[in-house]
Amino acid sequence: MRVLVVEDSPRLQRTLGLALRKTGYAVDAASDGEEGLWLAESHDYDVIVLDVMLPKRDGLSLLAALRQKKNPVHVLLLTARDTVADRVLGLDAGADDYLVKPFALEELLARVAALCRRAYGTKQPRLAVGDLEIDTAARRASRAGRVLDLTPREYLLLEYLARRRGQVVTRAEIEEHIYDEQVDPLSNVVDSAVSCLRKKLAAASAAPLIHTRRGLGYVLEAESAAEP
Repeated sequence: MRVLVVEDSPRLQRTLGLALRKTGYAVDAASDGEEGLWLAESHDYDVIVLDVMLPKRDGLSLLAALRQKKNPVHVLLLTARDTVADRVLGLDAGADDYLVKPFALEELLARVAALCRRAYGTKQPRLAVGDLEIDTAARRASRAGRVLDLTPREYLLLEYLARRRGQVVTRAEIEEHIYDEQVDPLSNVVDSAVSCLRKKLAAASAAPLIHTRRGLGYVLEAESAAEP
């Protein structure tokens, strides 16, 4: 999943970016509201972590601009203000969640994960496709009862495909949601990642789950539902 962090504190921006990337998210970052708005309008993010107090354009103004353009991205507001009026103001502006500084990184990661689940229309922490089971809270996947040894990025790729099970997912969509701007758009990073994931899935069970639709992309579905 792809997350945008809009935070003007270099130290906090760096800390959040490292924590999110370590968990496996693709992360873009902006240090002011104008840059944050430009990025938010240029990419399809799953979640935006947005500080309220920002230079050039404050977080609530940025959020209002997104909502006026019907951008449905889920937004987690960060603020040092802890009054009821401040929380109501943020939620009324269109925020999906609210976190007061200082906060524990574990709580922020849990809230981002919850917003990612909501972005795909579910609050359930478990996904199942055939004999594949994914625990999104524990960020663990197993197949035929065997736990899969996945890198953070492989896990997120599998979760993304599972959330869109039965749908064709293009390479461009995978790049947009799983990788950040540090990835060379001309590389074969998506094909390589899918190939590695296929091998790990096949090691646990012979029945294929990831199917290629030539000229279109990939679809994750159980063999019984797949095209012959």
